[in-house]
Amino acid sequence: MQTREIIDADHAYMLQTYIRPEFVLERGQGCYLYDTEGRRYLDCVAGIAVSALGYADPDVAAVIRAQAEGLIHVSNLYHTREQAALAQLLVELSFADRVFFSNSGAEAIEGALKLARKLQYELHQAEKHVVVAFEGSFHGRTMGAVAVTAREKYRLPFAPVMPGVRFAPFNDLAAARAAIAEDVCAVLIEPIQGEGGISTATPEFLAALRQRCDEVGALLIFDEIQCGLGRTGTLWAHELSGVTPDIMTIAKPLGAGFPIGAILMTQAVADAIQPGDHGTTFGGGPFIAAVAKVVVEKIAAPAFLEHVREVGGYLDEALHDLMASQPRVTELRGRGLMRGVQVNVPAASVRALAHEQGLLLVTAGDDIIRLVPPLIIERAQIDELIDKLGRAIERA
Repeated sequence: MQTREIIDADHAYMLQTYIRPEFVLERGQGCYLYDTEGRRYLDCVAGIAVSALGYADPDVAAVIRAQAEGLIHVSNLYHTREQAALAQLLVELSFADRVFFSNSGAEAIEGALKLARKLQYELHQAEKHVVVAFEGSFHGRTMGAVAVTAREKYRLPFAPVMPGVRFAPFNDLAAARAAIAEDVCAVLIEPIQGEGGISTATPEFLAALRQRCDEVGALLIFDEIQCGLGRTGTLWAHELSGVTPDIMTIAKPLGAGFPIGAILMTQAVADAIQPGDHGTTFGGGPFIAAVAKVVVEKIAAPAFLEHVREVGGYLDEALHDLMASQPRVTELRGRGLMRGVQVNVPAASVRALAHEQGLLLVTAGDDIIRLVPPLIIERAQIDELIDKLGRAIERA
């Protein structure tokens, strides 16, 4: 199939839930993707913060080849070496005592909500069922995850969604304290919002949530599906706050492009769960667990995280220089290699014009350009990014 035939087949046979540009990607190398016409694109989307190690990583390729000749799937009715090893690694690298594997971030959110409500059920507090989430939040597209997603364009067309959700303003301490009442079983927050515009929760806000949750007996859940696993320069985005959650959800970069999510939790949460309370056929299977272990080991290496901090600092300087020279850039957000560039022109127009420059971008709202490149990006590629982004903004 040639380029036009592929696009026509997509339009003819696929459910049209995405507005895709008029090119077809077919291979990648490092931080670059190539289309069927041979054009090269610097990728600052990374599969929506998924491809942290870029494309054609040799260690990922090696484990894929090796595991393809071993176990791929046996279901969670049986033990496998790969799953146990990945769970142990995640526990050793985090606050958690236990791990549950899912197939996606949305599934991890669904499971986290179930865990929170099951804990209160075990404590004979069925009336304590409300979940507090925050304005600007995005937690997924399944019915529970969309119920705790504040952005109405994702939630309202599917109403009525799961009841028992209360939204509070992001980074508003007084409003959060008022919202987290005695009927709350859990508080769910992204330390750095992704779809919500790359807004960062302050350390003071996260600390206040932890204190209020302890006061009312609610669980604190961090959604690090997009901001976790090295993207901010530390392994977990919440590390700089010094605040520890009860539950954390991760996914996107965990599987190097293969579908996997995980729920990390304390023993107190795990104690509320009995065999049969939750499950998954595919989650954490031996093939994807073997791949994910390699990914986590590479990202968690001190030298790798130091690279993210160094190149993230260089990106920060370059973005500030861009803002100083380009009046259409009005605000910079985020941290490390998860950045938001607010512009006073349509972000979608900047994205489309960037494609013509050989640069892949993703938006986070009407006026935010989101930059989530592979974590292996180098200074020279940052320079290329800034040059092409500046030209796209100027043309917009």
